[in-house]
Amino acid sequence: MAQSVPSVSEDYLKAIYAHTEWQDRPITSGALAARLGLAASSVTEMVKKLAAAGLVEHEPYGAIELSAAGRATALAIIRRHRLVETWLVTELGYRWDEVHDEAEVLEHAVSDRLLDALDERLGRPVRDPHGDPIPTADGRVHRPAAVLLAELARGGTGVVARVDDRDPLVLRHLVAEGIGLDVELAVAAVPDASGAMRVRVLGASPHDLDLAASAASAIRVVPR
Repeated sequence: MAQSVPSVSEDYLKAIYAHTEWQDRPITSGALAARLGLAASSVTEMVKKLAAAGLVEHEPYGAIELSAAGRATALAIIRRHRLVETWLVTELGYRWDEVHDEAEVLEHAVSDRLLDALDERLGRPVRDPHGDPIPTADGRVHRPAAVLLAELARGGTGVVARVDDRDPLVLRHLVAEGIGLDVELAVAAVPDASGAMRVRVLGASPHDLDLAASAASAIRVVPR
């Protein structure tokens, strides 16, 4: 069962979980500080408090990992965040690049009753507008077998399953170029030294597109 913790602690737990959601390398204090935009000293103190509360496991200068209790709490707040994002897009007409900050505020205020009502109203969605899985009420997560677009070989194709939502400018650029969830892409040229690459956007109006490293690294696809 998720443990009741202060909202600032929830933000830490959510960030730790998100770091390892799509890859297996555990987060360090430095990476967590960068992700949260906080001073390293502040993060170190909070991690000590989370460890004392049994929510994370951490040795000095080592990686930070969620305990079972920490994971349950993280999944509960992530479920809130992603259901709110989905509601804002589906019911209120927000764009996918506008919802993150709104959900950051609302996730701490939504009651369990309202959350369950939103889930039912939305048809029990399994992913948010960016393709991130929405945990079920009992903590189950279905994550598609998606890989980074840049990992595909030249000529390889894949269907967009997830787009990182941390940079609204990237999201706006991609949607303007016809890239969103479930769009099929083909690799026209593998990433160069800078990480930029060329793709072909398939569908009714196929076209080639040069992606900067920031955009290419934001996209995960399920290979065809």
